[in-house]
Amino acid sequence: MSASTRGHRERIVYETAQHLRRAGVSGTGLREVVAAADAPRGSLQHYFPGGKDQLVGEALEWAGTWAAERVDEHLARMRRPTPARLFTAIVDDWAADLESRGFARGCPVAAAVVDCADTNDAVRRAATSALQTWRRPITAALVTMGRTPRRAQALSTLMLCALEGAIVLARAQRDTAPLHLVGRELAPVLDA
Repeated sequence: MSASTRGHRERIVYETAQHLRRAGVSGTGLREVVAAADAPRGSLQHYFPGGKDQLVGEALEWAGTWAAERVDEHLARMRRPTPARLFTAIVDDWAADLESRGFARGCPVAAAVVDCADTNDAVRRAATSALQTWRRPITAALVTMGRTPRRAQALSTLMLCALEGAIVLARAQRDTAPLHLVGRELAPVLDA
């Protein structure tokens, strides 16, 4: 669905996620979000009576769902999925996104956690939920690929940890090499 066909509420949630990717929670201004969403200012109070915490929570939920759907899309395109191939597809997706945006936008969930997970329990819970939503299809895919449920949980956690760390390094260095490194180095572990 393009931005022009989304309703005000959906555009505000989407734009919040994009602002989180650039500036974290504290750097995401509600006026900027509403302007970017091309929505009336009163939309915030109408759609998000819980204020910024509700809006950030919904943006993180959207991000987790979007990431989970991307995992499913990668799997659907693979003729012979393996854990390493799945991880490489996710890594390549992030590398392409970072390069296309000049390394200006990272993961909105990671940005929210770094920014205020220690001071805002609502954001921390929303971030935890988003990461669980993202991890769920990875874990399920790994089980389908023959890993035990316990091993699949461990590997999906390892994949997300390596990915998030590599995204941070890639943004700091303005180079996708850390992403490709974790993809290469984890491949034998994932497929073992």
